[in-house]
Amino acid sequence: MGRRKDSRPLRGRTVVVTGAARGLGAALARAFDERGARAALLGHQGRRLQKVADSLRNESACWEVDVTDDAGMAHAARQVRSRLGPASVVVGNAGIAEGGPFADSDPQVWRRVIEVNLIGSAATARCFLPDLLDTHGYYLQVASLASMGTSPLMSAYCASKAGVESFAHALRAELAHRGVAVGIAYINWTDTDMVRDVDRHAVLRELRAHMPAPARKVYPAAQVADRLASAVEGRAASVYMPAWLRAVQPVRAVLPPLVTRIARSELPRLERTQPFEATGLLGAGGHADERHDTARRSKRGSAGGPDG
Repeated sequence: MGRRKDSRPLRGRTVVVTGAARGLGAALARAFDERGARAALLGHQGRRLQKVADSLRNESACWEVDVTDDAGMAHAARQVRSRLGPASVVVGNAGIAEGGPFADSDPQVWRRVIEVNLIGSAATARCFLPDLLDTHGYYLQVASLASMGTSPLMSAYCASKAGVESFAHALRAELAHRGVAVGIAYINWTDTDMVRDVDRHAVLRELRAHMPAPARKVYPAAQVADRLASAVEGRAASVYMPAWLRAVQPVRAVLPPLVTRIARSELPRLERTQPFEATGLLGAGGHADERHDTARRSKRGSAGGPDG
């Protein structure tokens, strides 16, 4: 008689989640905890991370670290391994966004979105790859509908999410023969601080209002996290939340010209009612990142610059 398949494949496994202090990251930590996993929570709001860790039933721990800091991430990976064991699952979730016209954007803010969303995902995968190779584990990259299409006034976010999708595809091809699976999570509007902040800005709110009704719907973070955690259990190559996003894949080539056509008529109308302005980093997580990055650059400057 064959061995029964474990109905709880994550039980006792170490799962790493970046951006775990709030929003989808915190919801993912809880979803994995409910499935019996040990959660390693990474982010740079130490008190909030600890609060999430304290709410979990299974063994967990948190590390305050910037996902763009290669040395810091490598140190965190060693600490996770020492305390919780080698990671079987790693979720590249940390992400920030900013809005406004590209021409008027702050280059440092624009670059920071790329650094956190794309470079931070690569640093996460790189630092935990030795564990995933040992455990024949699974890496889940959180992407977006923005990976398949685009949006005016969100150039950095769209570029970063297209980048992480391509990165995940490349990583999957590299690691398939070594027993490591790579999945991509395509998610739409999720009820997080970042998305709620989008609606505080009239132009971004209006742009979202012009999306088709199903595409405007905002989903609870816990519901999105549950869908993603189930996909992790099945080592899925892709997961869509909501499920209808899967239907966008075959027609994604038509999205950019369609968006351009709508923007050509709608942006002038919106600009007449409210000037377009840069939003800065969105949401409480974005504001926290801004404070952290300012402090980091200030510390570097007081030390005499990057060369010391």
